[in-house]
Amino acid sequence: MESSAPVKPWHRHYDPGVPVEPRFEPRPVHDYLAQSVRDYPDANALVFLNCRMSYRELGEQVARCASALAQLGVTKGSRVAIQLPNLPQTVIAFYATLSLGAQAVMTNPLYVEREIEHQWRDADCLVAVVADYLYERRIRHIAGRLPVRHYVVASIPDHLRFPLNLLAPFKLRRARPPLAARVRETGTVHHMRRLLATARPAPRDAGVTPDDIAVLQYTGGTTGVSKGAMLTHANLSCNIQQVGAWFDARPGHEVMLGCLPFFHVFGLTVTMAYAVSVAASIVIEPDPRNMPQLMRSIARHRVTIFPGVPAMFNAMANVPEGARVDLTSIRSCFSGSAPLPPDVLERFERVTGAKIVEGYGLTEAGPVTHANPLYGERRAGSIGVPVPGTDMKIVSIIDGHTELPPGQAGELLVRGPQVMAGYWRQPEETAAVLLADGWLRTGDLATTDDAGYCFIVGRKKDMIIAGGYNVYPDEIDAVLMAHPAVLEAATIGVPDARRGETVKSFVVRRAGQQASAEDLIAHARTQLAAYKVPREVEFLDELPKSSVLKVLRRELRERELARARPPVAGASGR
Repeated sequence: MESSAPVKPWHRHYDPGVPVEPRFEPRPVHDYLAQSVRDYPDANALVFLNCRMSYRELGEQVARCASALAQLGVTKGSRVAIQLPNLPQTVIAFYATLSLGAQAVMTNPLYVEREIEHQWRDADCLVAVVADYLYERRIRHIAGRLPVRHYVVASIPDHLRFPLNLLAPFKLRRARPPLAARVRETGTVHHMRRLLATARPAPRDAGVTPDDIAVLQYTGGTTGVSKGAMLTHANLSCNIQQVGAWFDARPGHEVMLGCLPFFHVFGLTVTMAYAVSVAASIVIEPDPRNMPQLMRSIARHRVTIFPGVPAMFNAMANVPEGARVDLTSIRSCFSGSAPLPPDVLERFERVTGAKIVEGYGLTEAGPVTHANPLYGERRAGSIGVPVPGTDMKIVSIIDGHTELPPGQAGELLVRGPQVMAGYWRQPEETAAVLLADGWLRTGDLATTDDAGYCFIVGRKKDMIIAGGYNVYPDEIDAVLMAHPAVLEAATIGVPDARRGETVKSFVVRRAGQQASAEDLIAHARTQLAAYKVPREVEFLDELPKSSVLKVLRRELRERELARARPPVAGASGR
């Protein structure tokens, strides 16, 4: 990648060596695996409990899986659903699918039947690679309503070694709910382990081009029906290179904590695909909520790079000193998915000695568009500056087009090679967010400063209009979380007859802290204009979160609306 003179104000804040105007190599995503297999065949690729898989072994498993999928009818342009937690099989199935020129449809293992049916019917999936317990619990009885012709069933212990390969099935079947199931093979249901053992890895050229779709990455569906973002090989490949330009990884020597779900675009690109591109060892952790296990893995495997979300960094920073393990192997962290409170960053870095780079992205951009410099100036509360090859602007939320100067809040628009080709079979939805000149409407409200650092102030759909004033929940949450008694906070607007909406905050207190609602409201008054101060604070044991630990404000809003509804006539209750 080459660079020329800076043309944007944020370019002068790039770390030395980060290209201002990169020349991307838009290559197929699976080429990165082939390169790591060739250059670092004996380096650990995957670590999962007592499983150690080298890049040579991973390459062979991917080739076997590709042959098996091809025998089941997968060809260029087919859609293959992958519904697995983070496992070696997830990585194998993903790269095998892409090597055939097929498109991976990454599916959340927490999805219920309705969500699975919508996604797989919308994508017209030919083959599905699923966990055995998910097939038995969620899929078997709706298979007749799905377009899938073949199911490849994976079991968590498939790649474990003695004695865990014998002990794990008993423990997994006793889990609640069970994480293992006996699935009978048929003409359309196949055990992945047996397929890989019998398939012959054969070189194949599917004629994949950078403009071919690699992934149909479905949005969370928080604003309506979930839509499939068409991410091409070029989109993902360029984003891998953008992340690679930002971080100074040592090829063949890094250890990546793989706790972000691979079915989510953050975990897919930043954890799995980027790690493979630099021949890093991925320490696979299926449960991102199990903080003690994550910390033990960091200490045991000497993790050097930790992509995570603020809730993870917050939880680890708040572990009592006597219960801490050695986390000092971590050199750099990437934080995304939600705002990172400055005090969380400070406490985590003090405990570990690592540096957290707060960034920003979205499904439709593969995902990374912004990041704070790794070595240069990080600005508190900022998502940083656009990564190489990315442009941004802030536009009026009134007309959607007028560009606003620094300091004024509006919708963030981004443009770059990582921006999706559009939504799958959704031309009207595509036209609503993807403008003719390449700009993508993010739906996030933001401001910039004179240097080009960007500050997210909230989602457009989350903005509260109280008494005619715009109120941004993220700002209120940050103020509340700066209080020593507050562990987490989430703010929403609730209906108010006089003000239209009023501000309500939900708070999780730190263990042993007894701050009252009045205490927190008084604290907010010292930091916020009167119209922004929460009128009500409700304490919860925990906030509702998604599978990537993002706070679900919509669930809090739905709860409040349900409380406000008048009781149904004739209903009784206590």
